[in-house]
Amino acid sequence: MTEISLEANYPVQVTDPHDAVTLHLSSMPSRYLSPSSEDRIRQPVEDVEECTCPSSTSPDCPKQLQLLNSPCEKCCCPAPPPKISDLMNDKDLLDVLRLKLDPNHCTIKNWKNFASRWGMSYDELTLLEHRTQGSLYHSPTQEFLLRYNQKTVTELTELCRFYQRIDVLRLLQSWIEKDWPSRWQQAH
Repeated sequence: MTEISLEANYPVQVTDPHDAVTLHLSSMPSRYLSPSSEDRIRQPVEDVEECTCPSSTSPDCPKQLQLLNSPCEKCCCPAPPPKISDLMNDKDLLDVLRLKLDPNHCTIKNWKNFASRWGMSYDELTLLEHRTQGSLYHSPTQEFLLRYNQKTVTELTELCRFYQRIDVLRLLQSWIEKDWPSRWQQAH
């Protein structure tokens, strides 16, 4: 009786992770030799602390699913850098900014300097100033911020540094550090 060798007919795969593997590189194209991280398949890593909260739920979702999909208490998703449009939703902050940047003193840099630095022409500045003059509801600072609402608050803080408006800079930095993260988390 002849002995049948399974190893000769069927290769055996070694699954020991510490076992060295030798490949014949001459038969492989050169692109296989330079590993690229995007070509690799990554295994999911179990992390108990990882947040699996959805970024948002659809308003047409059933109420039960919305409750299930609501963010958890320890959501680890950091707040993105705020835009001026986010700042415009904080009425208290906006009121303080108006008080600091609306006054027209010849030696204090105000909304006009900021707007001019961001590209508003002299005619636009004059028109904006006349349109908001004497109004209790509109301020030139508010109008300037509305016009540039897609810029980041960080860009606004850079203007404060440039014009040495440390009072406004501190106000904005405090808002970014303390108020913005909680406001963002409430909204998302």
